[in-house]
Amino acid sequence: MIAISIKELGFQYNNKTVFDNLSLTVEEKSKVGLIGANGAGKTTLFLSICGVLTPQKGEIKLLKKTIIPRNFYPEIGLIFQNPDDQLFSPTVRDDIIFGAENLGFSPDIIEQKLKEVLEATGITHLENRIPHELSGGEKCMVAIASVLIMNPQIILYDEPSANLDLKARRRLINFLQSSAQTILISSHDLELILEVCDRVLVINQGKIVGDGNPRQIMSNEDLMRENNLEIPPSLKITKSQVDR
Repeated sequence: MIAISIKELGFQYNNKTVFDNLSLTVEEKSKVGLIGANGAGKTTLFLSICGVLTPQKGEIKLLKKTIIPRNFYPEIGLIFQNPDDQLFSPTVRDDIIFGAENLGFSPDIIEQKLKEVLEATGITHLENRIPHELSGGEKCMVAIASVLIMNPQIILYDEPSANLDLKARRRLINFLQSSAQTILISSHDLELILEVCDRVLVINQGKIVGDGNPRQIMSNEDLMRENNLEIPPSLKITKSQVDR
């Protein structure tokens, strides 16, 4: 089943064309990475998919449902690059249940799902902590839990490993690998993309210029160089071993 379908998407910002006739489909349960230099259009694409931005043309469907800009769709969740943009309540518990409460979940269901997402993200011990006192990795997992509790089928991650230490990054990677949702990850952390994703898209100036298996795409020296990207170190090592 197709989770995301985009047809001939066009978007301009301050008379600058960000997308022009961009088309894309994403299969349900797949893990797709988006890579590209700064300004390539990755975040704009995410905000368009969520209905936050209004494209000048084109159509976006989530699970066969046409997206109407400025409407809320619980089927999809967005994890911001900076968790501080998502966390605003007095306690971790309050932040996580906020969305579920506003969707009208019953108190019993909220308590059940709160327990589930706290355990899934490994932050049960943080339930009564103050969000702004947490570490970057802890905030990241709280932000993820606040989205998971609303039962999204699709989750978009915008630079999820930014500013995480090695331990928090590894925990995030393990979590993403076990994710049951369709996920799209925009990241400059190409090693994370290699470990988590089964497909990668290279975006440059609002166009998809590469699409396929992450190891094959990201080991293509010409493609990576032309799009201001570098081959991940682990692939450089593998290529060096093969060349010997």
